[in-house]
Amino acid sequence: MASTVKFMCNILKNTLLGSDDKYQKLSDISRMKISEDGESKKVKGTVVLMKRNFFDLHDVKASIVDRVDEILGHKVYLQLISAVQADPTANEYRGKLGKPAYLENWATSITPLSASDATFGVTFEWDLACGIPGAFIIKNFHQKEFYLKTLTLDDVPGHGRVHFICNSWIYPDKYYRRDRIFFSNETYLPHQTPAALCYYREEEMENLRGNGTGMLEKWDRVYDYDVYNDLADPDKGPKYERKILGGSAEYPYPRRGRTGRLPAQTDPKCESRLPLSKSFEIYVPCDERFNQLKMSDFSGFALKLLSQFSHAELDASSFTEFDTFADELKIYDDGRKFPFESLVRMIRDIVPWELLKELLRSDGEHLRKFPMPHVIKEDKSAWRTDEEFAREMLAGLNPLVICCLKEFPPTSKLDHKVFGNQNSSITEDHLVNKIDGLTIEQAIKENRLFLLNYHDTLMPYLRCINTTTTKTYATRTFLFLQGDGTLKPLAIELSLPHPEGDHLGAVSKVYTPSQDGHEATVWQLAKAYVAVNDSGYHQLISHWLNTHAVVEPFVIATTRQLSVMHPIYKLLHPHFRDTMFINAFARQTLINACGIVEMTVFPSKYAMEMSAVIYKNWVFPDQALPTDLIKRGMAVEDASAPHGLRLLIQDYPFAVDGLEIWSAIKSWVEEYCHFYYESDNVIQGDSELQAWWKELREVGHGDKKDEPWWPKMQSVQELIDSCTILIWLASALHAAVNFGQYPYAGYLPNRPTLSRRFMPEPGTPEFDELKTNPDKAFLRTVTPQMQTLLGVSLIEMLSRHTSDEVYLGQRDTPEWTKDLEPLQAFERFGKRLREIEDKITQMNCDEKLKNRSGPVKMPYISLYPSSEMGLTGKGISNSISI
Repeated sequence: MASTVKFMCNILKNTLLGSDDKYQKLSDISRMKISEDGESKKVKGTVVLMKRNFFDLHDVKASIVDRVDEILGHKVYLQLISAVQADPTANEYRGKLGKPAYLENWATSITPLSASDATFGVTFEWDLACGIPGAFIIKNFHQKEFYLKTLTLDDVPGHGRVHFICNSWIYPDKYYRRDRIFFSNETYLPHQTPAALCYYREEEMENLRGNGTGMLEKWDRVYDYDVYNDLADPDKGPKYERKILGGSAEYPYPRRGRTGRLPAQTDPKCESRLPLSKSFEIYVPCDERFNQLKMSDFSGFALKLLSQFSHAELDASSFTEFDTFADELKIYDDGRKFPFESLVRMIRDIVPWELLKELLRSDGEHLRKFPMPHVIKEDKSAWRTDEEFAREMLAGLNPLVICCLKEFPPTSKLDHKVFGNQNSSITEDHLVNKIDGLTIEQAIKENRLFLLNYHDTLMPYLRCINTTTTKTYATRTFLFLQGDGTLKPLAIELSLPHPEGDHLGAVSKVYTPSQDGHEATVWQLAKAYVAVNDSGYHQLISHWLNTHAVVEPFVIATTRQLSVMHPIYKLLHPHFRDTMFINAFARQTLINACGIVEMTVFPSKYAMEMSAVIYKNWVFPDQALPTDLIKRGMAVEDASAPHGLRLLIQDYPFAVDGLEIWSAIKSWVEEYCHFYYESDNVIQGDSELQAWWKELREVGHGDKKDEPWWPKMQSVQELIDSCTILIWLASALHAAVNFGQYPYAGYLPNRPTLSRRFMPEPGTPEFDELKTNPDKAFLRTVTPQMQTLLGVSLIEMLSRHTSDEVYLGQRDTPEWTKDLEPLQAFERFGKRLREIEDKITQMNCDEKLKNRSGPVKMPYISLYPSSEMGLTGKGISNSISI
């Protein structure tokens, strides 16, 4: 029988693998080192895992039962799987299993008070004829799950150390239909896979794909797709009805993870929703949930947010207006004096235990106080200057929209038959005396006129938006590049739909800077309307749509179609950590109907619908930073310039730092991909890679499957370009628009999210108030107190780095692959990022680069790669993890 198995192994090796060097090396070592059949040796191993912590009251009973079980008999065992020797008793061709080996000393291991690692020994009796173990099976017969991190075999005879990276929840065996299996840190393309592991490789991916039916439970590991039919809550009434996003030409959208929840009773096309108290129980595959350490960090601030939200819903009348800027500053100095006991009573029935226990272990002070945002730390009024207003378009929270003006006046791309004349009403008279004696034509030719343009984006929805409590405009902002590299605002155009119908075009008015009298207040309000546009676009498009939403299909497709042994899985997987969970939490509490985003951001109930319409213009290759800069006219190709691009504004901090990071990512990806793919033929013959890219296009971003711009994935260069874009989106771009939220927008007057009345007209009471009390007029126009507290609570939570954060250029384990050359290339990547940090620090100290700190004295560090935990305003997380 043994000779038959060896013959089959050779046939499969030659048929499936050819003469691949990696497999040949593995086979040669095994043949040289193994002894005769039947001889075995004890192999010591070390298992690192995390038990449920002591304070997890849901698990106290289970923890006690687990200890009793261990005293009575072993309850966790592992079996090694040979990478080179077939199991003669199996129906399918698969690696031979070793004898079960049990975890040692479970009962005597103290469960820690907080989430931390526990180490256990395990001793395998390994048949030397099986050669090198390539995988192992684990079974858990305890009452509750644990988090398995690694298994390390100290000395496999003839091979040495073998390391397995697991990072997975292991639930009781009764919940699984198939064995839980983990592979060593060897890397194999599909055709390189040792024949003895091929069955296990495919079985594991089939398990992760599921069967597309049924409600998914917390122990499931199924990655599947669904449309955004879970934002509405039609069972609560018409107020909570929303469009389904995805699956239609009218409202296309990236797919999200399927939960399989039952349909709503009143609309079977919509998925039923969980109550607020179960916000953390929304399904994502179990390994995508926050770990215990991060959940502990996250929960206190989530409680703060949900308590503010609950209070706003239940007792909105208790909130008053901010009458002065001093009043608004009190939320940082003194905190809002919520009665703590009534707050606990209010939220105890709607907030999950994981959050409430965070409240009970403190005096509740963190619920009502906020740290001082950096934008007002040094100077409480510098944010109001024109210089800072313009600087933040280059170095603020949303430096992704400004473009170089190429035509004057700007024209609209909206359908003239539907929307009439939407071209800009600005004239040369508005600008000509403010551009250093140049004509408009000269200024355009010299690339010195710039535009922040939200007109076409908002105008189709503006009439609907303004039927809610919002009263706002579609804006165009014109700026001039001065000799010192800073931008000077020239004019702001505020536009509304024609009151007698969209087809009659826009009604627009242009405002110009003023420093004196009530004209200065009018100009300050005009800038506020621009900031409202920018804040909403930032949160819904730059942040949510262009990072969180578009990346989730990549997470799902990668796990479904690329084995953990695949090199591209190993490259991309760190950049997907926690994304599905934070997105699920957002759908449950933030972007849902009447959720926190709708309460605090100006598009209100039309927010997500509007983002779906904007997704129509999303183009994957355009997400590359160099392509984006060229498309916006902010850079031109120049082979002699750094990174092959010449910036039209040399002191453009986001672009300067971003191109450094982009180049470092691309160099790393190039080295990595060229190591595994020697030619385009290998790309074309990689069955998993081709299935991954096909599913991503046709299902994950299925509403765009017919777009001609998708890379065909037929060359190594297409793979490099695609992976570079994806890593950029999930790490640097997300960092640039996320972690600066609290430093810039924690003070809402700087970045108001709402406007509640139109520009006051002469002869009205509002205009009289504007002249007599300009600060009050401003504060009564922008975000009010209730939405301010909600908004600040939200961005305080989203802007924080947790204690377990892993940053770009880092991995959570040094042994993520066994291949030396990729490890060395990754070291070089990390070194280059540290050099970029030094360069950023030096530039921020250069007084000639005025856009890097500005009047608010806030250095641009949004793309500084590393960080400490907390509200630092810097640090590029590997993934969209918050």
